[in-house]
Amino acid sequence: MTQQHKVTEIEQNMRIDKLLALKVADVSRSEIQTWIADSYVYVNGKQVKANYKCQKGDDIKWKKPEQSALRIEAENIPLSIVYEDEDLLVVNKPRGMVVHPSAGHQHGTLVNALLYHCESLSQINGDHRPGIVHRIDKDTSGLLVVAKNDKAHTVLAGQLSEKSIERRYETIVHGVIEHETGLIDAPIGRDPNDRKKMGVTDNGKPAVTHFRVLKRFAEFTHVECKLETGRTHQIRVHMKYIAFPIAGDPKYGRRKTLDIGGQALHAKSIAFRHPATNETMQFEVEPPSYFKNLLAQLEK
Repeated sequence: MTQQHKVTEIEQNMRIDKLLALKVADVSRSEIQTWIADSYVYVNGKQVKANYKCQKGDDIKWKKPEQSALRIEAENIPLSIVYEDEDLLVVNKPRGMVVHPSAGHQHGTLVNALLYHCESLSQINGDHRPGIVHRIDKDTSGLLVVAKNDKAHTVLAGQLSEKSIERRYETIVHGVIEHETGLIDAPIGRDPNDRKKMGVTDNGKPAVTHFRVLKRFAEFTHVECKLETGRTHQIRVHMKYIAFPIAGDPKYGRRKTLDIGGQALHAKSIAFRHPATNETMQFEVEPPSYFKNLLAQLEK
């Protein structure tokens, strides 16, 4: 489907790739540059280069490439498997790994690794997200449950919907939180000023995060968060909303933050009922070495 936008006075002199990256949800600037090179973007009916400076009144038209063009290949990538049976896996995803392929990340994802490891995965979310019941961000480490068949997927997704899956995270935030515990109940939706970000918005979806302080440092706080809902970037958005943004977060953190290559956020534990036996399953993993080292440095 072709989409269209007329350049406003405020947007004048902005590069076409930057402007479209703001306008199109969940698409990176590098992906937009590929679209432009592959003739998916036209300005006033003509092709332009990625560095074209938009002028007021320019008529921009673009068409998203068909996702079916993605070829998802099995790749022999090591997996840290915490638990596995015939219905599901619990995986400790490393920091820096994308969960499922997209136009900008076709290789090296968790799905690529799962396709190599597993004979079968659920197909409820289609060919591009086999087995994926829920996600965590690329630079967030920690636990994910993966469904091997559609029945298991349906039951687990139902538990997510009814909020009976318990997910706890560890994070390090800027600032010293004075109270021991807290609850953030603030709806989350797409940021109207930046389509690649989420934010607390009046028309957002309900989002609830519980937190408790684990340890305070001079300028930071070590915090445990428990999700009641699972919105995109929920903990990152909520901690920013209460003025304690996550350390290292390039999207929602402070301009001057810790240079640690991404947000200090780790999915430490998960608990759910097994989709076949109804037995309560609970798993917990320690944070990665960078997280432990950061805590040790803050201690000093």
